[in-house]
Amino acid sequence: MKGHSPVLKQLNELLAGELMARDQYFIHARMYENWGLGKLYERIWHEMQDETGHADWLIQRILFLEGTPGMVPAKAMKIGKTVPDMLKNDLAVEISVVKAVRAAMAVCEAHQDYVSRDILLKMLDDTEQDHAHWLEQQLKRIELVGLENYIQSQMGDAPASA
Repeated sequence: MKGHSPVLKQLNELLAGELMARDQYFIHARMYENWGLGKLYERIWHEMQDETGHADWLIQRILFLEGTPGMVPAKAMKIGKTVPDMLKNDLAVEISVVKAVRAAMAVCEAHQDYVSRDILLKMLDDTEQDHAHWLEQQLKRIELVGLENYIQSQMGDAPASA
């Protein structure tokens, strides 16, 4: 089924963002693991897997619409050097994804591509309700209990299977 060019453009832009987010989460997860922050490692590793899933949905849809997936992240990653910076950088990614997904949904609706819009709606829900909300909670916890107490609460070994 041939997709509309503006829809394919939006889907490819989102794909580039998901790939960048995946790579940023990947690096941050491994940094947390290296620092012995097993709880943060597990959660961010999970987020990396979610971003990979979002990229997969987009790739499948682009291919279905007879487009060519662009597999190069479009934006530079922002790798933090401290836990708060890493969380803030990841939150900034999620906030930009929310804006981009909403804009892409409008393009899908304008071209009556409701299946693509519904795929994006699932991504939006996951991004707003899970990813961004969790990151906001972590930053608030740091504010409430202090960085040292927060870091201590995140310690623990990462699972051996990771």
